[in-house]
Amino acid sequence: MKATLLKTLLIVAGVAITGSVFSQGVSKTVTTNAIRIEDAYTRATVPGQQVAGGFMKIENKGSADQLISASSPVAGEVQLHEMAMDGNIMKMRQVKDIALPAGGAVELKPGGLHLMFMNIKAPLTAGETVPVKLKFAKAGEVDVKMPVNPMSAGHGGAMKH
Repeated sequence: MKATLLKTLLIVAGVAITGSVFSQGVSKTVTTNAIRIEDAYTRATVPGQQVAGGFMKIENKGSADQLISASSPVAGEVQLHEMAMDGNIMKMRQVKDIALPAGGAVELKPGGLHLMFMNIKAPLTAGETVPVKLKFAKAGEVDVKMPVNPMSAGHGGAMKH
């Protein structure tokens, strides 16, 4: 009787652990000791499109930090970018880092700060995920799985560069 009860408990525990592992596929939130990444995503691209934007909210629960680089196997390079208005002209430029104030948050979004996937190796398809490694000056490296949303999701179509 005790052996049967023990086997049943082990099976239930195994199912619970396995279920929690499989349910972690694409997380909307990634948390480290100081850094919390929420709602990360990119958008689908068309064949031949060489660039795509990456967006997310980054919360910093620690001391002031900076996002200093990003990389992904889907792109030849991932740059940190800023989009800003210069009079009536919208300009996009690469920035060396993105400041994260102590106890604050920064939103990477269309029309502002964002990641720019350059020299995309194959079209990004809606429904898949893109692995991205973010590197922070103090917090170190954080791995994020960015869902690929349809082109029309969010703030308009695919980002042009």
